[in-house]
This record gives sequence, C-alpha cells and structure tokens, in this order.
Amino acid sequence: MTLRVVLVDDQALVRAGLRMILRAESDLNVVAEASNGREAVEVVAGAGPDVVLMDVRMPEMDGIEATRLITAAPDAPRVLMLTTFDLDALVYDALRAGASGFLLKEAPPEQIVAGVRTVAAGEQLLAPSVTRRLIERFTLQAPPATASVAEQLTPRELEVLQLVARAMTNAEIAAHLFVSETTVKTHVARILMKLGLRDRVQAVVLAYERGLVQASAS
Repeated sequence: MTLRVVLVDDQALVRAGLRMILRAESDLNVVAEASNGREAVEVVAGAGPDVVLMDVRMPEMDGIEATRLITAAPDAPRVLMLTTFDLDALVYDALRAGASGFLLKEAPPEQIVAGVRTVAAGEQLLAPSVTRRLIERFTLQAPPATASVAEQLTPRELEVLQLVARAMTNAEIAAHLFVSETTVKTHVARILMKLGLRDRVQAVVLAYERGLVQASAS
C-alpha cells in the first residue's frame, strides 16, 4: 500500500528536502504541497492524503489552526507536525488541534520516514522528551482523575489508557500486559468509543488533563 503525503511548509527548500526524503521510499508518494495553512486546508481537501507533514509557524494561517480545520473533517488524514521550535506550548496546542505526532525538522531522514508510517498506522508519535515534559506539566496542575472517566472504563481499559498516554505502541502495551496485540487494539477501540474520542492522541491529552498519568510514570 502506498501512503499519500501532503507537505506543508512556507520554505520551498524545506519542502524540497522533505520531498526528496519521502520519494526515495517506494511506499510513500508526495501528492501535493502547500506554503501556508490556508492553502493547506484547500490542498488537503482535494488531494485526499493519508498523512500531512505540517509546519507550525507559517504566514496567513499557522499549522496549528490548519491542523484543527483539517482534522475536523470526516475521514481526516493524520497530521505530523514538523517544527524547529521544541516548545511545550506548541506541543500541547498541536496535540489539542488533532495532530498525531510531533517531530523536530532536524530529525534524521529515517526518523521522518518512520514517523509518517507510524501515524499512518494509527499510532501517536511523541518523542520521550515530549512525553516526559507533558507528564511533568500536567501532573502538577491536573485535578485528581474524575470519576466519570474511571466509571466508564474497566480496570484493564484504564490501565491500557495510562500506557497509551505514556506513548507506548500497541506492541509495547501487549508485551507489558502479556496479551496479544489484537487484544490491545480492541481495548483501545473501546476506550475511544466510550470516551467519545477521535484517536489515540486525544486519549493522551485527556489522560494528562484528568490526572490519569502520574509523574513517576515518565
């Protein structure tokens, strides 16, 4: 299966570099490009990509607002944020907007390629340093886990949600819990359905905000 990718960055040289990296892979196809967020929304609607590589800071409309609009559409593509700014506020705003991952532009080519494949497969992509900072930030200010969340999930589902929030993949969760990866996928699907969440990243944000992840988990 070939993954369709849209590149969004206001710098033509950055887009050219990303295009070269992705087109070297037989399963990745760059189908369109955009130079700002407003153009990105229009291009994505017409190109029907699987993944959007989205810059954060751009003229006319930034990548976070563009991501919010793109992911609100039915059958929305996954959005992987690329930025030179490793800032907490940007990470959190991007995840709240619906991004499935966050990478620095200085990441090596193989990491960018792997990131596209990871988010396309439905996994979230958060670097360990990003996950750690989010845990530290939100466990300091989050209220105790609300009964409404705990009451909607079984003990095992709550455990799976906490592991998802620690940026563990389905395979890693399966190994940790000594169950099959299919079982983990079933648990994740039920968690999303019960809590009315769109994807795993929304589950991550909710877990931090509701105090379901403790600082010692980092």
